[in-house]
Amino acid sequence: MAFKGALVINTEKCKGCEVCITGCPNGCIALSKKVNAKGYNYLEVVNEDACVGCANCAVICPDGVIEVYRAKE
Repeated sequence: MAFKGALVINTEKCKGCEVCITGCPNGCIALSKKVNAKGYNYLEVVNEDACVGCANCAVICPDGVIEVYRAKE
């Protein structure tokens, strides 16, 4: 049975450290070209369909700005 993931990112608290990007096995996330109020490029989902909800990104994020939701397909 396959799983589908959904990410909720607090873009205002994200400082664009890119640690989470290296933890994503499916390349679902990347830094945005836009910046938040603090001037940081923040994280965004670039391949939503590939996300399986593994939560590697949320676990590795030093600031806890990522929430992962997982549902059976």
